[in-house]
Amino acid sequence: MIVRVRFLPDDVIVDAEVGESLLHVADRAGVFIPTGCLMGSCHACTVELEDGETIRACITAIPPRDELTINLFSDPTW
Repeated sequence: MIVRVRFLPDDVIVDAEVGESLLHVADRAGVFIPTGCLMGSCHACTVELEDGETIRACITAIPPRDELTINLFSDPTW
């Protein structure tokens, strides 16, 4: 199943496979998501879904849905 992923605020859109790593999808789209530990513990890769839920991109796979909007924000401590 193909999911259309939109990265805000730059409105970059890329198609991804269900189960594909969100970090891999972002990289393929040319979108930078900062990382630290790559295990979800440091929260450097935290992004926000359109419904306000925050997730860690390094441990999140693309879920089965038609579209997914990711709001990128930077943490000034990283």
